[in-house]
Amino acid sequence: MQMDKDLQARQEARDLAAAAQAAQKTLSGMSQEALDRIVENIARKFHGAALELAELAVRETGFGNVEDKITKNQFASMRVWEAVKDMKAVGVLKDVPGEKLWEIGVPVGVIAAIVPSTNPTSTVCYKAMIALKAGNAIVFSPHPKALECTMKAAKLVAKAAQEAGAPQGSVACLSIPSLDGCRELMTAPQTRLILATGGPAMVRSAYSSGKPAIGVGAGNGPAYIHRSADVDHAVECILRSKTFDNGTVCASEQSIIVEKDMEMAVRKAAAAKGFYFMNTEEAGSLAKLLFRPNGTLNPQVVGKSATTLAEMAGFSVPSFVKVLVAREQEAGPTRPYSMEKLCPVLALFVMDSEDAVLAKAVEVLEHEGSGHTFAIHAKDEAVVRKFALKIPVSRFLVNTPAALGGIGATTQLFPALTLGCGAVGGSASSNNISPMDLINIRRVAWDAEAPKKEASPCDDSLVELLTMKILERLNKE
Repeated sequence: MQMDKDLQARQEARDLAAAAQAAQKTLSGMSQEALDRIVENIARKFHGAALELAELAVRETGFGNVEDKITKNQFASMRVWEAVKDMKAVGVLKDVPGEKLWEIGVPVGVIAAIVPSTNPTSTVCYKAMIALKAGNAIVFSPHPKALECTMKAAKLVAKAAQEAGAPQGSVACLSIPSLDGCRELMTAPQTRLILATGGPAMVRSAYSSGKPAIGVGAGNGPAYIHRSADVDHAVECILRSKTFDNGTVCASEQSIIVEKDMEMAVRKAAAAKGFYFMNTEEAGSLAKLLFRPNGTLNPQVVGKSATTLAEMAGFSVPSFVKVLVAREQEAGPTRPYSMEKLCPVLALFVMDSEDAVLAKAVEVLEHEGSGHTFAIHAKDEAVVRKFALKIPVSRFLVNTPAALGGIGATTQLFPALTLGCGAVGGSASSNNISPMDLINIRRVAWDAEAPKKEASPCDDSLVELLTMKILERLNKE
């Protein structure tokens, strides 16, 4: 019965949260060096299982492709390890002689982590590594469509952590995919922080749980190809990004914006690389497929290839087609191509001027995607600066594939699979979430006030003598 299942899920959440709290007490007493040994072992063992986990994830969810899921698993393991291995997250972080101030990194405690179906294995590795690096225990809540692969990833990570010295319970995963179990985990007394990566409803639930939460907003990033851009390179970047794991990375481009005098050059370069510009009838058929009547994205289209999407929508395209493009001019709830589409489908906006491009990009983001990601392709640094000062995002990417640049694979951003959108996007952080987002900082501060000089016994008589001499001089004058 469903009621029995929900009760079991709630009890499991309570048990795992309690075990995680006990484990975290041990973790909190470990040195940074000891925690690093745990994190490194997780990275190496997970990297070794990248292929197996990728195949399982694609088979179970039907999202994306094995090759790119392998890359995600490798990125979430060794690339993240390279970024955190020299990072100091616990113990004394700052002690500058003369400042009379110490800063000490303190773990937040037990973390509840929501795992999305689009990144069901790589997210487990990434979140476990940044949590344990900072001395925290972590309990995962898997998506029902990705239970088997998420559980396997979590068990692999837990075993690797214990082999390197982590106490049992440091890494755990709910085995019953239930909304009640997830809510029980988020509201458990032992839970101190929620890492919410998932759909809008789940993120809202995390923020309304009464616990501190780091959530992510929708990605709906436009890509502007400026007249100063290397058009072939720009189109190649967008192709690489939008086809990576069949468009399931939330930082990937959702639209291309160009000025009118650039349209034909962009269309020509894109068509040569496998972009297919749909006619009105084809775009209308696909639009009906992309979103359900309630306005939410149809899960049947997520992570599917361009040729599969066309077939599902009732038309055919050549086998070499990689991305489907629909002409669009407006943004809003009745304009499906102006929204986030977790598949290789793009909107094309053609504007009259650079200022009109800027206004349209802001309009698109304010409809959906504020605080997330924007990409620009330009050699003119003045236009980069102009747009960077106006576009409401946390990741402003220049001449790079947005999906890979946003997560830090092709840029100097921290390598992350949880991308904060800041206050404008309804998030508690605008960072690519790292171990430094999962600690509190204890500050030890000494009295910095200058000591007051005590008056000596002769001070009063000295002042009196000086006063008399000044008066005598004045009288003589």
